[in-house]
Amino acid sequence: MISAATIEGLEARELEYILGARERSDAIVRKIVLENEDPFTPLLVERKAGETQLFVKQVKFEGKRYIVCRNEAEAEKDRKDRGAIVTALDAQLKKGDKALVGNSAYRRYLRKIGNAKDTRSFEIDAGKLAEEARFDGIFVLRTNAKVTPLQAVLRYRDLLQVENLFLRTKAIMRTRPIFHSSDAAIRGHVFCSFLALAMQKHLDDLLRETGVTPEWKELLRDLDRLQNVRLEHRGADWLVRTDATRNIASLFRHAHIALPPRAKQTAPPKAASSSIPIRKRRGRPKRSATSSRISPQLV
Repeated sequence: MISAATIEGLEARELEYILGARERSDAIVRKIVLENEDPFTPLLVERKAGETQLFVKQVKFEGKRYIVCRNEAEAEKDRKDRGAIVTALDAQLKKGDKALVGNSAYRRYLRKIGNAKDTRSFEIDAGKLAEEARFDGIFVLRTNAKVTPLQAVLRYRDLLQVENLFLRTKAIMRTRPIFHSSDAAIRGHVFCSFLALAMQKHLDDLLRETGVTPEWKELLRDLDRLQNVRLEHRGADWLVRTDATRNIASLFRHAHIALPPRAKQTAPPKAASSSIPIRKRRGRPKRSATSSRISPQLV
């Protein structure tokens, strides 16, 4: 999402965005994080699990707007994780260089020393550790939205909710596996998935009014089992509805949708008649258009 082509496409369509930048690989972002000396503004975000201490500042560079945010809790976690890696790295260095081959977590903190006669070819690079410490708890956003830095941070943290919606669409709404062969089919699938999420949100609001919070898999199962069955009894046709669970009945009532009657007598359906007789094809069966065989007459 942070690629130049994606950003160019969003701006060409005049769409507002809030994207997470790559702090370590983007040269501009590294310059902002490491060299910008503007002071941070402290922010306290209240959440269900407790308060989160953040420090935010806004930086503009070459017409681009960046928001640098530092999370103190995440910074402390990053320091502890790096300390554990360095401790394990020191132990691995004592075993020899072969123990370090293929371990990217170790290589990022090492530098090569000595020559072939030395027993050790690598050592811990204190400079790399110091540079890595500058990124503790740091994340950088790039945005063109007309929002305050705090609003941008809070909207970006809602990304977890967006990921949860994707999970709901794939698992609960059962929209996968997906096999598409055209852009139109992809757009149609995305639209139907969004429509399913919008309907789920509406049903959630209705259920919240009733004080009921059922498991969605069970609710979908109960909705799937709610069906009308046509039966013939003593020469008459009956339309019989299956039983509705308590949650389904409450949901229909608050949605102002009347459930069909439990049983209703209906007229027998008229049999469809066709005036065009079906003629039986003679000769060899027609080959499929996708058949790999070629008729000798066409060669």
